[in-house]
Amino acid sequence: MGIKVEQIVLRHVRMPLVHFFETSFGRTYARDIVLVEVKSGSVSGWGEVTAGENPFYNEEWTGSIWPLLIDYVCPRVLNIELDSPADVNARTAHIRGHNMTRGGVEAAMWDLQARIAGQPLSKAIGGGARQEIPCGVSIGIQNTIEELLENIELELNAGYQRIKLKIKPGWDVDVIRRVRERFPAIKLMADANSAYTLADIDHLKKLDEFYLMMIEQPLAHDDIIDHAVLQRELETPLCLDECIRSAHHAQQAIRLHAGRIINIKLGRVGGFAEAKRVHDVCQANSIPVWCGGMLESGIGRAHNIALSTLPNFVLPGDVSASKRYWKRDVVKPPVDVTSRGTIPVSDAVGFGYDIDLAYLESLVVRKEVLF
Repeated sequence: MGIKVEQIVLRHVRMPLVHFFETSFGRTYARDIVLVEVKSGSVSGWGEVTAGENPFYNEEWTGSIWPLLIDYVCPRVLNIELDSPADVNARTAHIRGHNMTRGGVEAAMWDLQARIAGQPLSKAIGGGARQEIPCGVSIGIQNTIEELLENIELELNAGYQRIKLKIKPGWDVDVIRRVRERFPAIKLMADANSAYTLADIDHLKKLDEFYLMMIEQPLAHDDIIDHAVLQRELETPLCLDECIRSAHHAQQAIRLHAGRIINIKLGRVGGFAEAKRVHDVCQANSIPVWCGGMLESGIGRAHNIALSTLPNFVLPGDVSASKRYWKRDVVKPPVDVTSRGTIPVSDAVGFGYDIDLAYLESLVVRKEVLF
C-alpha cells in the first residue's frame, strides 16, 4: 500500500536554549528549527530538519532550508504515490548535498507511514532491537574548567553513561587532564568538530594518555584520507562524523582504516533509509556506531531514539533529556532519562510522543502550507 501526501506544513520555530552551547564553531544561544508536517487524509507525520543557524557544521543552515523545501524537495513528494518513505531519498537524490533538508521530509514520511500502519516508528524502520537506549551527553566549551567540572558532575549524577567534551586548540589536553584527574573512571570522549590538521599530530598524540573512548572528527569536515594517516599514529580510536554522508563514504573510510567508530546523524546522511545502510555497512565490518545529536527539539530527539534501536547502536549516543536544552519542549511528555542513563523506547504509534501544538505554534517565526 502506497502513501500519498496531500499537504505539507512547514514551520520555522525559535527555541531559546537553557544554557549556551559552544563548539569550535562558536556559541549557540537559541535554535532556529524547521519542522515538517506531512498530511495524508486525517493523519500527520512529523520530521525535523536538523541544520543549524549558520553553515558551519555543513553547507546547510536555517535560511537555506526554507526555499529548498518549497521549491525543490516538497514538490517532488506532494500528491505523488510513494511505495515507501525511502522513495523520498530516491526522488530527491539529484539535489546536490542538502541531506538535512531532504532528510527532514523523509523522516516525516516514516513517521506518517508508522502512524497509518499503527506501528511504533522504531518498528516501522526495522529497529526495535532494544527497549531502552543508553544515553550520553555532549558538553560544550565552558567559560572555565571549574564550570566544566561542575557540569560533568551534574550530568553524572543524572545518570548519563558517557561524557563527550567539545575541544578546540587551546581547550584540549590540559582540560582533559583536569577532567581525568577529577573523574578517572568515567566513559569519556572528545569531539573536535574539525578543529585540527595533520600538523597537530604530535599534539593530538598527547590525548592517548587519557584512555578516551574516541576522538570525534578531529580533521577536516570532508576528509577521510588524512584521518587514516592520523589513526595510524594514535592509540585512541577516531570516530568519523561530518565526513560520512552516505554508506559509500562509510565503506571508503573502513577500507582506508580512517577510524574505528562511526557516528550516525539522521540528518547528515539524508534520513532513515541511508542511515540504515550506513548502519548495515558498519555492522558487517564490526565498526560500532552511535547516534549523534544536533540540538534537536523533541521531534528530532524522538526520531533519534527510534534510530538508536537498530542493533549496531551499541555505544551511548547524544540523545539526552529535553530539560538539558529546553525549559519547555514541543513534545509531551518531554523526553526524559532514567537514573540508569537510559531512555525507554515508547511502544506508542509513530515517534512515541504527542505534539504540544499550542506551544509549538507560539514559537513559530514563519509558516508555509503547501498543497
